[in-house]
Amino acid sequence: KENLYAKFFKCDFWIKTVQFLGHLIDSQGLHVDPTKIEAVKNWASPTTPTKILQLLGLTGYYRRFIKAFSKIAKSLTILTQKDKKFVWGKDQEMSF
Repeated sequence: KENLYAKFFKCDFWIKTVQFLGHLIDSQGLHVDPTKIEAVKNWASPTTPTKILQLLGLTGYYRRFIKAFSKIAKSLTILTQKDKKFVWGKDQEMSF
């Protein structure tokens, strides 16, 4: 009725794991891609509010996998406010 066609050489069937939008999907559910975790681990400490926003953007995408993400990110988020002086301290390093 709708005339839907698929080219078999473009299709994969019976695969155990699928990588999709930075996640791995398998029979156990949705997981974070380990390459993304390594990228965050190797990230240098942010030195400007803009770099903090970039970090929070990436980590915020995975917030569903991080318990108490908003509490962890709070000390970093404060440094992005215009009326706050940028001072990187122990709290920020622990959150990072």
